[in-house]
Amino acid sequence: MSNYFNHISCGETLPPKNIHAVSVSMPKIQDVIDYEEQTPEILEVIKSGYPRFILHPYLKKLATYLKKKYNVPDSYEVVVLSSQKAVELVSDKYYIHNKIDIDEPFGIILVQKGTSQLQKVLTYIQHSGCNLSSRFAEKYLFELGLINTLHEEELEDEDIAEDIIISTLASAYKQPKKNIYLAPSGMNAIYSVIRAINSIQSHNGRSILVQFGWLYLDTMNIVNHHYKESKIFTDVLNLDLLEEYLKENGFQVSAIITEIPTNPLLKTVDIKRLRTLCDKYNIPLIIDTTFATPYNLDLTSYADIFVESLTKFACGNADVLMGAIILNKKHTLSHMTKEFFKHCEPVFIKDKQRLAFEIKEYKTRVKKISSNTKALVEYLKTCPYIDKIYYCFSEENKENYSQTIIDDNSYTGIVSVTFKKPLSEIYDNLNFAKGPSLGTEFTLLMPYSYLAHYDMITSKKGNNFLKKIDLPIEIIRISIGCEPINDIIYEFKKLENI
Repeated sequence: MSNYFNHISCGETLPPKNIHAVSVSMPKIQDVIDYEEQTPEILEVIKSGYPRFILHPYLKKLATYLKKKYNVPDSYEVVVLSSQKAVELVSDKYYIHNKIDIDEPFGIILVQKGTSQLQKVLTYIQHSGCNLSSRFAEKYLFELGLINTLHEEELEDEDIAEDIIISTLASAYKQPKKNIYLAPSGMNAIYSVIRAINSIQSHNGRSILVQFGWLYLDTMNIVNHHYKESKIFTDVLNLDLLEEYLKENGFQVSAIITEIPTNPLLKTVDIKRLRTLCDKYNIPLIIDTTFATPYNLDLTSYADIFVESLTKFACGNADVLMGAIILNKKHTLSHMTKEFFKHCEPVFIKDKQRLAFEIKEYKTRVKKISSNTKALVEYLKTCPYIDKIYYCFSEENKENYSQTIIDDNSYTGIVSVTFKKPLSEIYDNLNFAKGPSLGTEFTLLMPYSYLAHYDMITSKKGNNFLKKIDLPIEIIRISIGCEPINDIIYEFKKLENI
């Protein structure tokens, strides 16, 4: 069999040659380390990446233009945001107010260089997901003549793009279209939900948000921004601890937020028991369904609020940043749609047009990926170099998902693996695309702990914490694609000879 997959150079966009790509190739572990250490050499090579973490080249060019246009002193950094509303939010939080009158159809904030304030502002924008769209920046720069071409891509018609996205989600989640709202990223959707819950529940004397599971880091950061009190339960398989906590504090809890399954260990909570606990104490349940997708797990009987990063499986091509809030009509908060939706930032029309084109294959894509995942898991179980395989429907999770799985052949398209060989020997010798993100039609590998928790890897205290939450340092998260399964397996087979 010939090699289906080829090496992708460090710094190449994923997908390749796509200016709006949300991932970037890091083909060797040393590339990842250099990126985390921010070495000058790697910064020369990696020019773009996940837009909430790496400033897009067009946004850099836009900031340079605006600095000149408004005669901004060199002592200030120009930071662009998705809206004026976002500027007001950041300004109020960090007591920053522009001293220059600025008139643009998006947000701009001027932050003094050489201060801790700048990093705080950039971090908050990252967590709240109020970044300006790269497609918006592209259009703006092109109309000014600052770039010569627009990226060629297939787009749905402007008049029907949003309806295609919302109708697809409404059908998948079995909800009315009015209960669904789009945000410019999955994180902005989560941010909006957390702000709304805080606003609603604080009037009811409920001030504690429970994070059930070791959630995605930015989700936890948003909770910390908006809640004086939060409680983290790192193990979703241990509901006894949560139940004991709720006996004392249940009527002070504003909501419980969790991922199904968890990232990257693919653990699945006993959702029926969790729902029973929520009902007992009248606690809204927020579920991040990005990994599960509505096509693998039917959670409509359990969640009050769904949040999904549409950047992942719904897009499938890693070239649109978008998220969605889906309110469940069956539960108590569905009548408060305006409160949940009002905190979302605007979504640029061309991003909607691109996602509308891609989301039409959402269900087909998920089913193909699911089939490939099941076959790959069966192969990996036979590999002598594999230490442990984490996947959604493993035996340890079986009793927790049996009532919610749509059919026995549905596998969430993520598998995480540890190895009996050094990480570099495995990671460096696989020719799949390698970088951040997931849910793509092309198989995509990520050394999860290195990219998500590098600060913990490099400290003894951090190492001990990762052991405490059972997150292996040398774990690779595999997002399985739609390529021929025999070719995916063949790429792994090559490792047997290393």
